[in-house]
Amino acid sequence: MKLNVGRIGKAHGILGEATIEVRTDEAEDRFAIGAVLQTENHGELTVVSARVHNGILLLGFDGIEDRNAIEGLRNELLFADVDIDAPGIDEDDYHVLQLVGCKAFLIDGDEFGVVSDVLNLPGQDVLSIKTESGEVLIPFVRQLVPVVDIKKKMMTVIPPDIAGSI
Repeated sequence: MKLNVGRIGKAHGILGEATIEVRTDEAEDRFAIGAVLQTENHGELTVVSARVHNGILLLGFDGIEDRNAIEGLRNELLFADVDIDAPGIDEDDYHVLQLVGCKAFLIDGDEFGVVSDVLNLPGQDVLSIKTESGEVLIPFVRQLVPVVDIKKKMMTVIPPDIAGSI
């Protein structure tokens, strides 16, 4: 599946490097030297240099050798082919697209809602669940989401207002 893994930012220096807004949790693999990334408007780009400078990923691409050339790619989205069904490092590793659309059930078996989004926040991921009464945000931690069955597209959740009473 083709997924957005980053966005080209502003040029860095005069040799065609650009800052990258990383949109993947596997940056070291997705942006490794030799990786081929697709763009919407400029075809494929092959990574020829990758380094971190002051906490910001900088990439250089084959055929892009000066500041003007990389500025022409500013705000271009970068896509990579990703197998979302490949096993993660841990058994609790899930891809966002595996979680979106999962039905969420309460411990007693009542249907709670459907996962509409996963917010990747600095402290932890948070599930956005669409319920009959509106959106409910639940931190994606084992204590509040004890069961996830990707094959059946369902999970068990303990909403924070219920968790406090258990």
